Amino acid sequence: MDIPADLGRVLVIIPTYNERDNIEPIVGRVRAAVPEVDVLVADDNSPDGTGDLADALAAADDHVKVLHRKGKEGLGAAYIAGFRWAAEHGYDVMVEMDADGSHQPEELPRLLTALQDADLVLGARYIPGGKIENWPVSRQFISRGGNLFVRMMLGLPLRDATGGYRAFRAATLDKIGLDGVDSRGYCFQIDLARRSLKQGLRVVEVPITFVERVHGTSKMSRDIMIEAMLRVTQWGVSDRLTRLRSKR
Repeated sequence: MDIPADLGRVLVIIPTYNERDNIEPIVGRVRAAVPEVDVLVADDNSPDGTGDLADALAAADDHVKVLHRKGKEGLGAAYIAGFRWAAEHGYDVMVEMDADGSHQPEELPRLLTALQDADLVLGARYIPGGKIENWPVSRQFISRGGNLFVRMMLGLPLRDATGGYRAFRAATLDKIGLDGVDSRGYCFQIDLARRSLKQGLRVVEVPITFVERVHGTSKMSRDIMIEAMLRVTQWGVSDRLTRLRSKR
């Protein structure tokens, strides 16, 4: 696929921690799906050698870049580092994508096409056309329940605010600002979506197929879920208090 002319340079950011079995296949699929894009592997000093393998991929392909980070600091911190690297190197669009194959690179053209008329595009599992493969019912219940909680607490008009397959215009990240973002886990995704909507930016959802990883283990944990619930509650209460004060 040719990248829509108005989008400019596109960088797909793939954070990694112990993803040695996954990183080569996912980078290869991205490069095959949209050959014009560049890929940045943001590795958190993986002890399994993911960073070294990423270096080998970069040595063989000029479209592959590697950002070596000091250690595991969470998904949000890895993406912010990737966004800043992208801004420093003049990219116009930044795409978030998991390393584990749960996000299908073959669906990237759909996100980029939708970005022509949007500021932020979310790959959504819970809209018509979206689906999940190989997740247990318990995991789906937690994910759907989390998104319902987000809608109730924050009033976001989104069906899948927690998903991590998304495309930003660089101008969107400039407008929402990253300095105040300190969420480390998956609530980072909620935070960026809510900030975009608060700025009056156009956020759209497109359907994706989410596939459970085959290799490695999920980074989801009880602490990550607790952080998300606490932060969403804090944001929701703060928004309500702000509205009450404005009515006085």
